Amino acid sequence: MSKNIFNDTETAFKLKSKINLYNAKILFVVITKKILVSILTKSTLFLLKFKIPIKWALKGTIYNHFCGGINYDECNKTISEMKSLGVNSILDYSVEALEKEEDFQRAYNKKIEIIDLTKNNDSIPFAVFKPTSLGRYELFKKVSSKIKLNPIEKEEWGRVINRFDNICGYAKKSNVKILIDAEEYEVQFAIDNLALEMMRKFNIVNVIVYNTIQLYRWDRIPFIKSLIEKYKNSKFKFGFKLVRGAYMEKERDLALKEGYKSPICQTKTETDQNFDNCIDLMFDNLDMIDFFVASHNENSNLKVIDKMNKFSLSNDNEKVWFGQLYGMGDNISYNLAKNGYNVAKILPFGPVENLMPYLIRRAQENSSIEGQSNRELDLINSELIRRSKI
Repeated sequence: MSKNIFNDTETAFKLKSKINLYNAKILFVVITKKILVSILTKSTLFLLKFKIPIKWALKGTIYNHFCGGINYDECNKTISEMKSLGVNSILDYSVEALEKEEDFQRAYNKKIEIIDLTKNNDSIPFAVFKPTSLGRYELFKKVSSKIKLNPIEKEEWGRVINRFDNICGYAKKSNVKILIDAEEYEVQFAIDNLALEMMRKFNIVNVIVYNTIQLYRWDRIPFIKSLIEKYKNSKFKFGFKLVRGAYMEKERDLALKEGYKSPICQTKTETDQNFDNCIDLMFDNLDMIDFFVASHNENSNLKVIDKMNKFSLSNDNEKVWFGQLYGMGDNISYNLAKNGYNVAKILPFGPVENLMPYLIRRAQENSSIEGQSNRELDLINSELIRRSKI
């Protein structure tokens, strides 16, 4: 398929008014300035900490661009509009940095509620959850480090396991696919083990549970290969969501501080190669793997399309899904959907202040990813020029 599929800006921005496009243009111009992103991030956190009223400004700019709304009702219009063009939604109640047991239970209840919404809505084929929204980050870290838990921590970890099990079990009962987010290297070992147990338990008939693989980590392909080898004769199937990764600068700083080898590939080129090698690995093991390609990289998406053709998979084959974040990669999402592929946008929602860690990560990620924001800007400018000629 020609790369021109992703240059069709009329399809990409069909849902955006001219004002929407100009707002997006200003936002991405700001995001391309790394120093400015750093200053604005620190200023925003400072102002929120001291309860200075700036939520209205955030909601009207970065929040509205990258998030669906404060609650499900606010997201509804966006979900319906995207579905009208063939793009599905994945509701992500993006709450981070929780510490208290009642907060973890509240987050768990929210995930169950989202599965209920999802099972009755064919516009929302997946649910998603962040593991550390169900238990303390430090507890995940301790389990990942294989440090012995004391009796109170064992009980606490038991509650985390139960929440995982109940969410994935309810997803299976509701016939809703569920994506388990990846997190930082220091907690990922525990997440991987929990995700594997969920796959072994619930991916027998069809794939319900997907573990997220961050391919800016150089050790992830050996990890998947070891799982394939170990469980090649098992009855369950794997579900993997492939991403490049979201914690690059933090991971490198932490490795330097703690004195261990960085888990991150040295260059973007290495990460891109790692991602594409993983796509090959998925197709080489299609009999035991379903996967979700979550990428804003046009070449990687084109590679998947070519592989699907070579393996004679129909465009809408359920084994392969494509996904992008809401507010990014519209040229990929809407043009894939137009051509009949399975596509879903991850649509974060929740209170403005709760989504700040997510929004800051999006801003930092865009300012540090070579060419990503510039590509978004080029596409927006192309569409504005196209519309000016009508």
